[in-house]
Amino acid sequence: MGGIGLGLALTSTASSQTTLERIKQRGQLICGASHGVAGFSLPDAKGEWRGFDTDICRALSAAIFNDQEKSKYISLASKDRLTALQSGEIDVLSRTTTWTLGRDTGFGLNFTAINYFDGQGFLVRKSLNLKDLKALNGASICVAQGTTTELNLADYFRTHGMKYEVIAFAGLDETIQAYEAGRCDAYTTDLSQLAANRLKLKVPEDHVLMSEVISKEPLGPWVRQGDDAWFDIVRWTVYALLNAEEYGVTQANVDEMVKSTNPEIRRLLGSEGKFGESLGLTNDWVVRMVKAVGNYGESFDRHLGAKSQLNLPRGPNRLWTQGGLHYAPPVR
Repeated sequence: MGGIGLGLALTSTASSQTTLERIKQRGQLICGASHGVAGFSLPDAKGEWRGFDTDICRALSAAIFNDQEKSKYISLASKDRLTALQSGEIDVLSRTTTWTLGRDTGFGLNFTAINYFDGQGFLVRKSLNLKDLKALNGASICVAQGTTTELNLADYFRTHGMKYEVIAFAGLDETIQAYEAGRCDAYTTDLSQLAANRLKLKVPEDHVLMSEVISKEPLGPWVRQGDDAWFDIVRWTVYALLNAEEYGVTQANVDEMVKSTNPEIRRLLGSEGKFGESLGLTNDWVVRMVKAVGNYGESFDRHLGAKSQLNLPRGPNRLWTQGGLHYAPPVR
């Protein structure tokens, strides 16, 4: 009886811990990553995870531990990513996962904030000389299982009275290999991933992205429901990096910007107020994050934009002040 009572007490203690407390006790953040999408999350030559999504986890680790390296990355297939978060295998899912109503309400999970506005497109062989998506009527199309991509594909072809054959695979690499081997006429997923995956093909120049976009794919990090404090930390990590870019706070000047007389910058960087403490962090949490990964724009340029292999345009991912969709709430 005594043993059972002790076990129940230990279980109760563990379940009463917040996510932040568990992370601090463990000494490490556990982050859900992809199987490898260039620009977003991919191990480099040394086996270190790098990318735009990975930077969210590095920023969180810097905010919590003042050390961006105190993160562990678990590679997850599309079909496994949500269940891994549900089960507690990971603390946060930062891995090209679209925000939808069904996911936000049916899995015990919460989407935190959009860090990338994307849309679904198609990759085809240049030699086919396809002018528009109508030319794909009757085509075979490769797609990864467990994604909104499958659903969008069905919706689009149904709406336009077109027929197609779906060739579905469990993993990303299998899908790309099947497309390259000629098992399907086209490969579809988010445009950003198509640009990244095109680089994996033997002759990338032989393949082109079609111009049409058939869906809205707002991407960003996810957490489990039931811990509002952790939800706030992850959501405001995205917003803080966006605000840092808007206010001109960079990796190079953040130490000087702490001395700024601008009240918005002072609140953001912890020179005024106790906004970090209200999240359970230190007041200089944003300083730690910007030192680690830079502001939103620096992270984008490094992994996805002009300084990357992908060289993707900012497009809708520009700040609202530059005609884009990113509009972060103020720190006040």
